[in-house]
Amino acid sequence: MTISDLYPTGLHEENIGHFANIVRLALLDNTIDEDEYQLLKRLAKRLDISKSEFRKILKDPTTYPVNPPVSYEDRLERLYDLTKMMFIDKNPTIDKTSIMDRIAVGLGFPIETAREVVKAAIDFFLIEPDMDDFKKTIKKVDKINQ
Repeated sequence: MTISDLYPTGLHEENIGHFANIVRLALLDNTIDEDEYQLLKRLAKRLDISKSEFRKILKDPTTYPVNPPVSYEDRLERLYDLTKMMFIDKNPTIDKTSIMDRIAVGLGFPIETAREVVKAAIDFFLIEPDMDDFKKTIKKVDKINQ
């Protein structure tokens, strides 16, 4: 066992919180379908989430804090991942957008613009964007953080 195994880094804790938020969105309908599961597996690998952490987070994602990233660019990437999960079933319900509002604030977007940021993220995903286009669109709406 290495020292990093004993003392997780702040970045890893942020990644765990981010992954737990994505799992919360996936579980809003109380099930994780195959597409959602595949996206979760890809994100877990990208976020360096171990298999045991993956299983624990799937069991109860509500026990993990949001841990917002310091970098605005990282916040945009996390919002992108969350919005992507929301659109995996092509059904952005009111429950999902309500949770997205709260998560956006938790990620560090100001309360004054969080609803607009989430709306812009949803509108943008209707055209299946890439990450760079997504960041440009959100930055236009979220003038407070610039």
